[in-house]
Amino acid sequence: MDIVTQGLAGAVLAQSFSKGHETRLALVIGFLAGLLADIDALFTQSDVDPLLQLDFHRHFTHSIFFIPFGGLIAALLMWPVLKKYLPFKRLLLFTTAGYGTSGLIDACTSYGTSLLWPLSDERISWNIISILDPLFSIALIAAIAFAAVKRTPRYATFGVCFAISYMLVGLAQHERVEAMAMALAESRGHTVERIEIKPTMGNLVLWRSVYESGGYFHVDAFRVGVAGEKFYMGESVKRFELTDLPQLSLDSVLAGDIKRFEFFSDGYITLVPGDKPVIGDARYSMLPTSTKPIWGIELDLAEQQRHTPFNQFHDASDLTRQTFISMLFGEDVRIVKEEARPEPQAKSDFPEKQI
Repeated sequence: MDIVTQGLAGAVLAQSFSKGHETRLALVIGFLAGLLADIDALFTQSDVDPLLQLDFHRHFTHSIFFIPFGGLIAALLMWPVLKKYLPFKRLLLFTTAGYGTSGLIDACTSYGTSLLWPLSDERISWNIISILDPLFSIALIAAIAFAAVKRTPRYATFGVCFAISYMLVGLAQHERVEAMAMALAESRGHTVERIEIKPTMGNLVLWRSVYESGGYFHVDAFRVGVAGEKFYMGESVKRFELTDLPQLSLDSVLAGDIKRFEFFSDGYITLVPGDKPVIGDARYSMLPTSTKPIWGIELDLAEQQRHTPFNQFHDASDLTRQTFISMLFGEDVRIVKEEARPEPQAKSDFPEKQI
């Protein structure tokens, strides 16, 4: 989730374990502990190897097996300041509760989290909530605020119940869209080799479907609301293979970076031609019907022994924004195929925050 909602989730869970006079302290403790897991991003920035952050962000600090250690570290950091106000056992309870939300709530999004490390390096993403969801965040803020003002954990418990219920709605929507996408693929005569369904920014109504069939990714959008369902036909693009770049040396640093990016992208990679080709992540685009990536790695085939840069390509034009809003509200739109070649933008430290 976005960094603020990470803290809110930690705060509401910590408050739910508090006593009346502890609700305000639990709010602060849980919020700070909920942010601690993302400290890994500060140590994975590298000018020499830009993909280092993709390898290790949301890694061991987000594992469920690291929760006791993360909670203990947070408690030890806060103890010098809070020892006059709380017994260490209560502090540890709040920090562990706050820290424990980080990996689990991130796994509910689409970026991928090493939730079972060291047993598995698989990046788990359940795709049932957007990275940024205002309704979810506002509801947590309300629950936290009422619990702090009224000095009762009851409202925080309501917030936890809301969060779980909201995730279950996301799961139901995900299953609903997947059934629609599979039926669509069958109507096209496609054999689905794998499929990924994810909510678009800030809602559980408009969803993006990407499935692979016959070496191509097929992208579509589905709006699933209470009043009915709507489908928006999207684009298709060829899956990238190393053989698409015959001039690439397979034992080069660049080839190794491509394989690392492929692992990060779960194999959903495409090639965007140009003077310096771009390999993009087909899972994400500014429009749910588009194959234009929002991030990728730029290939300099003349410098294959150097690490590749990781760039972002965000199209925030009025047309893109209005098309997205129209889809969100179920309006008919004219899908205009975007230029395949993305324009690089300033790189963010937290690429998942831009989804």
